[in-house]
Amino acid sequence: VDTPAMARISKKIKMSKKIPVTILTGFLGSGKTTLLNHILNDQTHGMKFAVIENEFGEIGVDEKVLSEVVDEEVIEVMNGCICCTVRGDLVVALKNLYKKVNQFDGVIIETTGLADPAPVCQTFFVDEEVQEKYVLDSVITVTDAKHILTRLAEEKPEGVENEAVEQVVFADKILLNKIDLVEEAELEEIEKKLKALNPTAPIQRTKQSQISPKDVLNICAFELQRVLDFDPEFLDEGAEHQHDST
Repeated sequence: VDTPAMARISKKIKMSKKIPVTILTGFLGSGKTTLLNHILNDQTHGMKFAVIENEFGEIGVDEKVLSEVVDEEVIEVMNGCICCTVRGDLVVALKNLYKKVNQFDGVIIETTGLADPAPVCQTFFVDEEVQEKYVLDSVITVTDAKHILTRLAEEKPEGVENEAVEQVVFADKILLNKIDLVEEAELEEIEKKLKALNPTAPIQRTKQSQISPKDVLNICAFELQRVLDFDPEFLDEGAEHQHDST
């Protein structure tokens, strides 16, 4: 007999079969790739991940960890994890990868340094098949203590997003990295600014992106309602975000 309690249990089981996705964002040089390398090299968490690289920075994921990656080529890396470079449609890549990763503990998407995280987050709400297979777990934004205030203050042409601001407001957790490069007083000023932009995301200070993987992976932190509160058009696929081409 189907009861509401049974329905809830089966929904929970269904949810638990979805693969959690962590989006790693932050400007080039902030320490995202270093963080990713720590996670891939860490022997303690015992988890298997698929990493989707969407990064055009100078330092790719550790050459010791990865060989050269080409379009959507999937490469096995440390501890049975895999890495995939996507230069194209993320939805297609997620569907293609699903058969390989449905036994994995999660997917980590590393975005390009100039990426506004909104379209990447949207992927998990606008495509039904992706929604059935994956759940957005959290957006982790890595900020560089030495440059973040300058990035946040950059004036953009009218209608163009400041990507650094977008990355902070979309974050479910903020890593304030390279704290050894600035004085305590400036760190406090940065934290004040970050909290003004995003009052709910916890801020964790880091040096060289050193962090326990359990602090950023599978933390169930993404809340759609919070995003809709500051970006009511978030689920509207027609609302194009403009980017600065300079």
